[in-house]
Amino acid sequence: MQDLGRLDGPVLVFGGPYSNLQATEAVLEEAKARGISGRNLICTGDVVAYCGQPAETVAAVRASGAVVVAGNCELQLASGAADCGCGFEEGTVCDLLSAGWYGFAAQQVDDAARDWMAGLPKIVCFELAGQRVAVIHGGVTDVARFLWSTSPEAAFAEEIAALTDTVGTVDVVLAGHCGIPFERQIGAVRWINAGVVGMPPHDGGQRTRFAIFDGQALEVLDLAYDAGQALAKMQEVGLTQGYHEGLVSGYWPSEDVLPEDLRVPLSERLSPSRASG
Repeated sequence: MQDLGRLDGPVLVFGGPYSNLQATEAVLEEAKARGISGRNLICTGDVVAYCGQPAETVAAVRASGAVVVAGNCELQLASGAADCGCGFEEGTVCDLLSAGWYGFAAQQVDDAARDWMAGLPKIVCFELAGQRVAVIHGGVTDVARFLWSTSPEAAFAEEIAALTDTVGTVDVVLAGHCGIPFERQIGAVRWINAGVVGMPPHDGGQRTRFAIFDGQALEVLDLAYDAGQALAKMQEVGLTQGYHEGLVSGYWPSEDVLPEDLRVPLSERLSPSRASG
């Protein structure tokens, strides 16, 4: 656990750069334009994943000085594991597609990057505007636990209890991993997922998401970036199993990871009204 102490001013929170250098550079430019840097620039992990520039994305995040929580991808790459550690059911689309992008990432990241990943904290805490905030990736009991906006309250309560046992009482949890931003109030704890910058939130648009949080007010904002260039980089290195199309279509090829109530029927995906730019 890393304790940042008291922070002043808003924090910019972003998750899942996902080896998408173009999106990563765009969110870092947003931070620069807002005068946010150092401890107030926070990444919820999975710097490396689906897209075509893992080494360059790691380098950009490291150079930014952002505080990074270890995602499952960082932990797996650091340990030399054979897969991304998401625990996908064997034979599912996520399971089959992960073999391609994870294998590519494992070839691209060097020992220095793996050493950096190995040193990342699993939990980061800080105080902001009188609130005690904890940053995690997926869950405390399981770094790769998927918690969605529609997940049972008991699942969140279990993670909050595990977090409290580890770091003490918190008022706010900032989480990542699932890829779709949301906010839930679980008892006295405010659970916020800022979404990810490396892949759109399965909504039919190319823009991704990041968040600005000042301890009270939360803004989840669209991130515009050059998705076409990110797509071209994936094609250039042969990562054309489906996620490359997701960058421009706005829909994940791996919808089976989503709970039923968050899936989008094919008929709706083809509707012009779904497009959001």
